[in-house]
Amino acid sequence: MPSRRSTRSHRVRSRAIPALVLLLAAAGTAGVVGVTMGMEERGVAAKPQERAPGQVPEVFPTTPTHTPSAARSRRSSGERSRPKIEWRHSTAIGVPEAGRLEDGVKLPFGGNNYFTWDPIQRESPNRGWRRWGTNRLVRTTLRVVREFAAAHPRAPRVGIGDLSRTEGGDFGPAYGLPGHASHQNGLDVDLYYPLLNRRERAPLSVEEIDRKLSQELVDRFVRAGAERVFVGPNTGLHGPPGIVVPLTNHDNHLHVRLPG
Repeated sequence: MPSRRSTRSHRVRSRAIPALVLLLAAAGTAGVVGVTMGMEERGVAAKPQERAPGQVPEVFPTTPTHTPSAARSRRSSGERSRPKIEWRHSTAIGVPEAGRLEDGVKLPFGGNNYFTWDPIQRESPNRGWRRWGTNRLVRTTLRVVREFAAAHPRAPRVGIGDLSRTEGGDFGPAYGLPGHASHQNGLDVDLYYPLLNRRERAPLSVEEIDRKLSQELVDRFVRAGAERVFVGPNTGLHGPPGIVVPLTNHDNHLHVRLPG
């Protein structure tokens, strides 16, 4: 028959074992967390935890972004943080008011010298299917904004809006009010006037516009060979008659058209 002392000792050991197991489990969890945090601090991706079927992991960008909304939009659109332009020979068919685009080139969502703006959702970047043009239009636009930025390093990045749809064609109200009467064959691009407060969005009124920088942007596209530059009638912007043309609904952006 076991003694009373050995019985008490057995009971103590029985209670201590579960406590020891819990302590070791907690220490193990802390160790895993510590290792994971250390890996993240060193830039090493930790092994993802198991997820329930159908659960989508949250993805965070690894490169700096200009605005949180831009980062969220890029994640939702699935675009890469460093896009590569796929250049090809493009063909503008028909006229800007009734045409289509063959083998268009997609303007990336943004760069060092420009950001893109969605006029319907009113956020950056613009959706990818609204950013297609001929190779000449994309090259000319990128060159002009690059040279503009080099001449004005303290100026805000230039905002670029709609070009054409992926294969051109109708870009009217069905694709967001008020829609475009043209922009159908990859020869048109909208650019937003630089703001005095340097914010990266579309102007809300002509009083926000930096008219000096906006005028220079108009002049640079004229020198680049634009066939037409539509400007807002209340902006005071000007240029060669027949090329720079005031047009309603253009007080917050200029509309550049290249010859076919």
